[in-house]
Amino acid sequence: MQTVRTPEGAVLCARCSVAATPRTRLRGLLGRTLAPDEGLLIRPTNAIHMFFMAYPIDVVFLDRDSRVLRVVEALAPWRAAACRRARSVLELPAGACARVGVGPDDVLTFTPSERPA
Repeated sequence: MQTVRTPEGAVLCARCSVAATPRTRLRGLLGRTLAPDEGLLIRPTNAIHMFFMAYPIDVVFLDRDSRVLRVVEALAPWRAAACRRARSVLELPAGACARVGVGPDDVLTFTPSERPA
């Protein structure tokens, strides 16, 4: 698990899982719901689809330096999104990007999440 922060230090995602194997990338969020502080980083990829999903999500396309290239807010089920230069995609609950003001050219910081005591 990782914590994702904006350049200003605001927490965008307190519990971010990473999908980096073919199997975990393929599964993505299928059969899961996202808590308000949860997210999924999929890498490497530059596109996602929302087939068989039941709820909208915010999608953040990142380059190799974790710079935001594109934000798609509230991507609806049965839709797809892509960004040619992206190297990873951060999937978040709908409204998360607007809540903290994430936009293009922001550089996100990923740090290991602290384990609860």
